[in-house]
Amino acid sequence: MGTRLREAERLADATPAHRDRYTDLLRVASLGVVVLGHWLMAAVTLAPDGSAEVGNLLAEVPRAQLLTWVFQVMPVFFFVGGFAHALAYRSLAARLADPSAPGPGRPVYAVFLRLRLRRLLRPTMAFVLVWGAAALALQLARVDGALLDAALRLVTQPLWFIGIYLAMAALTPPLLRAHERWGWGAFAALAGAAATVDLLRLALGVPYVEFLNFAFVWLAVHQLGFLRADGRLGLPPVLAGGGLLGAAALVALGPYPLSMVGMPGERISNMAPPTLALLCHGLWLIGAVEVLRAPATRWLARPRVWRGVVVAGAFSMTAFLWHLTAMLGVYGALLALDVPLPAPASGVWWAQVPLRLAAALALTALLVAVFSRFERPGGGATVASSGRRGTGAVAAVGVTLALLGVLGLSTVGYADLLEGRSALLIAFRVTAPVAVAMAVLGWLLVERAGAPARRAPAG
Repeated sequence: MGTRLREAERLADATPAHRDRYTDLLRVASLGVVVLGHWLMAAVTLAPDGSAEVGNLLAEVPRAQLLTWVFQVMPVFFFVGGFAHALAYRSLAARLADPSAPGPGRPVYAVFLRLRLRRLLRPTMAFVLVWGAAALALQLARVDGALLDAALRLVTQPLWFIGIYLAMAALTPPLLRAHERWGWGAFAALAGAAATVDLLRLALGVPYVEFLNFAFVWLAVHQLGFLRADGRLGLPPVLAGGGLLGAAALVALGPYPLSMVGMPGERISNMAPPTLALLCHGLWLIGAVEVLRAPATRWLARPRVWRGVVVAGAFSMTAFLWHLTAMLGVYGALLALDVPLPAPASGVWWAQVPLRLAAALALTALLVAVFSRFERPGGGATVASSGRRGTGAVAAVGVTLALLGVLGLSTVGYADLLEGRSALLIAFRVTAPVAVAMAVLGWLLVERAGAPARRAPAG
């Protein structure tokens, strides 16, 4: 881990003046807010039968759900993803189209997917395989524990975010072309599709159509990143104000709930599947962070501040993947030590919060030290090679399998492996072993399709 820190510090010192440092800060900060939110919201209690139940603090304190209008920051992360994807794809396409550059003629799409997804899929596959092996071993040994079943169901849930991000990367070329042709019209088409889905679902009762909004809502947010990359986002205060008013009107006058994150037992969720209200929330939040761009950019010009952002960014995906493991490990330790678990939102519960957060942070740091090696860019960070090993079609199949695999695993979890537990993924049922196999196979196909056949000769 010390080597990674030194590498990150060297990268920080070598940062070119034209780099948009604020988007790097938004990426790190949004993941950090998600981690902190999960740690704070989790409320573990013991059921009468001795098993552990993982509840949600926002269900215990409904008024606190208004805080999700500030701290539900996934739209910001996907917005930053759109910005980064636009710049990376254009830069790569220009380099590979130049006959005098290294590696001309390689399939742009395959190389783009490999370069963009390598730091995402490598740590994800490490997480998936380590937890899969541990879950299988524990269940073969018939190990039982108050929190074990809940942990095996919950630790994979954040993988939905990885699946959505994979879809965004996979669809970047056609959506970027739509943006270049229609600009805000491409965003409006996706937003209109999301509104239509909500109308069919909530007003007309059309079944299953709601799942389309996993694409329409999040891809609309991603499209805003394209607009930011071209300096066409418009006036941030207008974007923020319009989004806030739209979200408030939809919640006050429509069937949408107050919380911008999923709540247990709710009839309608703004999050799963996402709704038009969540899209308006994304507009408000993206406009708000853009208002802060100028002062934040001045702050990031300080060497120590920027170095901290780069260092945090080098480990952020690993920390995100393992943060629920750390939180559940803390609660498991409390149960093993017979420390009473107070009622959520009680005075004693709040008094324990600083200690639980400190312990979760320490355990996450330990897990990052062990697994952050998989987040290294490695050889995938270069295109200085020639020849072809794969095609865009192979890459497309690979990324599709990978996103279906991680989405399936986020849904089914690792509980009841020996009983063949399955869950519904869009239109078919999937088990954990099948989901893992799809994810791993998809990752390998993306790696192969975008990898160079041989290195360019020296000199």
